Amino acid sequence: MQSGYVTTPFGRRPMTLALVKNQFAAADIEEGKTVDKWKVYQDACAARSLLGVRDRALAVLSALLSFYPANDLSEASNLIVFPSNAQLTARANGIAGTTLRENLAILVQAGLIHRHDSPNGKRYARKDRDGTIEAAYGFSLAPLLARSEEIALLAQQVNDEIRRLRVIKEKVTITRRDVRKLISAAIDEGASGDWESIEAQFIAIVAKLRTAKEASDFTGCLDELVLLHEGIVNLLEVQIISEKTAINGDEIRQHIQNSNTESKIELEPSSRNELGAKLREEPLSRKDAVSVFPLGMVLRACPQIADYGQAGRVESWRDLMSAAVVVRSMLGVSPSAYQEACEIMGPENAAVVIACILERAGHINSAGGYLRDLTGRAAKGEFSLGPMLMALLRTGGAVQLRSA
Repeated sequence: MQSGYVTTPFGRRPMTLALVKNQFAAADIEEGKTVDKWKVYQDACAARSLLGVRDRALAVLSALLSFYPANDLSEASNLIVFPSNAQLTARANGIAGTTLRENLAILVQAGLIHRHDSPNGKRYARKDRDGTIEAAYGFSLAPLLARSEEIALLAQQVNDEIRRLRVIKEKVTITRRDVRKLISAAIDEGASGDWESIEAQFIAIVAKLRTAKEASDFTGCLDELVLLHEGIVNLLEVQIISEKTAINGDEIRQHIQNSNTESKIELEPSSRNELGAKLREEPLSRKDAVSVFPLGMVLRACPQIADYGQAGRVESWRDLMSAAVVVRSMLGVSPSAYQEACEIMGPENAAVVIACILERAGHINSAGGYLRDLTGRAAKGEFSLGPMLMALLRTGGAVQLRSA
C-alpha cells in the first residue's frame, strides 16, 4: 500500500482540501491489488464527461501511463512516473508546454493522478546501489488503481446512457416516419378529419427534435409522437370500420331483397317472443360481432374489462365473454337479462355491451334496466353496437354512452 503521507505541491501551486481528499483515497488501496492500466484508461475515456476531463487531458494521461514500465498497475510496485515535460510533450502528440501544464492540472483536479513533488520541483528518481528506486518524484498513478472499480462503473453508466439514447432515437425516427406517411396518405385520399391541425402538431414536435440534445428531450418528443400516432390510427380505424359496417349492411339488405320471396321464414308469421323472430331482427350476427369489431378495438374502447379476465388479461373472445359474466354479476344484472341479451345480440355482442356499461357504470343508475332497454331496441332493429363503441373509442369513456 502507498504511504498515507500527504504531500503538497511545489512552488506557487496552492493546496486544497480536495487534493487532500484525493490523496487519502489514493492511499486506500487493497493489499496485492492490480489492474490493467490500459483497461482503466479506456474506462476513463468512456467516463470523461462524468469525470470532468477533456480529450487533450486524456492524451496526457495516456502519455503518463506509457512511462509506467509494467502493463498492470500494482499496489506492490512504485506507482510514480517522472518524465520531463519534453518527454511528455513528445508522447502527447507534441502539444504546447502551456497546454501540457493546463491538462496536467485538470488530471490532478479530477483525482486521476496526484503530484509527488521533489524539494526543488524537478521530476526524478533516486536509486540505491542495487538499482532499486528508493524515492521517486513526479506524478503518482495510485488514484487510477484505487478508483479503478469506480471508474469502470462510471464508464458503464455512460455506455448504458448512450445505448438508451440510441434506442430512443431509433424509435423517434420510425414513429416520425409513420406519422408523416399516415398524414400524407389521409390528406391525399381525402379521409375526414382536421388534418391541418394534426400536421401542425407534427411540425411543432419535429421542431423540438432539432434542438434536442439530452435523452430526456428525445423521450419527451417520442411520447408526443406516439400519442399523435395513436390518435391518427384510431381516427383512421374508426373511419375504416364505419365504412366496412356500412358495406356489410348494404350486402345484408341486398341479400334479403334477392332472397326467395316464397321462403317459409319470410311468409310464416311469428311471435315476437320466439327466439327465431328475435334472431332475424338483430342488427349484427354472432359472426359479424367478431369480424366487424376486432377484439383489440373493443379492449381499447373498454380497457376496464381486462381486469376481470383470467389472470387480469383478456386475450380472446372466450376470455371476454367469461369476464362479462363476472362483471354482469358485479353490476347487478340478472342472469335472465343477460341471457336474453345473448339470445338477441349474440354472446359476443352481449359481452361487448357489458364491457361498455362497465366503462360508464358510475353514470348508469340501473345496469340491468339499461341492458334490457338495449336488448329490446336490438330486437326491433333499432340498436347498433357500432356507434356505442366508436364513442368510447374516440373519447376514452369520457362521455355518456349513446345507443344510436
